[in-house]
Amino acid sequence: MALQAIAFYLMAAVTVAAGFGVVSARNPVHSVLWLILAFFSAAGLFVLMGAEFLAMLLVVVYVGAVAVLFLFVVMMLDVDFTALRQGFARYMPLGLLIAGILAVEMVVVSSTVATQGAAKGGDVPMASGAGADVTNAEAIGRVLYTDYVYFFQAAGLVLLVAMIGAIVLTLRHKPGVKRQVIADQVLRSPKTGMRVVSLKPGEGVEQ
Repeated sequence: MALQAIAFYLMAAVTVAAGFGVVSARNPVHSVLWLILAFFSAAGLFVLMGAEFLAMLLVVVYVGAVAVLFLFVVMMLDVDFTALRQGFARYMPLGLLIAGILAVEMVVVSSTVATQGAAKGGDVPMASGAGADVTNAEAIGRVLYTDYVYFFQAAGLVLLVAMIGAIVLTLRHKPGVKRQVIADQVLRSPKTGMRVVSLKPGEGVEQ
């Protein structure tokens, strides 16, 4: 228990510090790196809580896909971050108000869940068809691929559209840059691939 407590406080401190680094870093690339560190620390906290499925989602989905994709988008897009920061002071009071409302809601929800859990003796509802010998990942998989399979497919389509949109945003066609055309290479023949000219002594070939 002492080792678990030390690991919890250590990873919680790293998560809070990384979250502060996300919002305070001036460079967007540094913000993404802090975000990745926060995800890894939060994944460790989920492992300590026994929610290994959520920890895997944080590492595989958010770190491996969302954060890395955001990092590449930030590095490839020529975004004027100076212009984006001009309205920061103007919207600061509204941002603080919204942050305060969210903090109050989190405290109310956490206290309500803790109170109800203590009143019910700490029983945690299991998924349908899940017994005591079923892991969290297996229980969530049973529910996800049976009761919520259509919602799962819809989420996959949304992610596919987002991926295509990110590729379209980062794909740029610069004028004057030679690009590979596969069709022209496949249909290339001796007549189109070479030109026979007759040169006179002392003369060159015009391009």
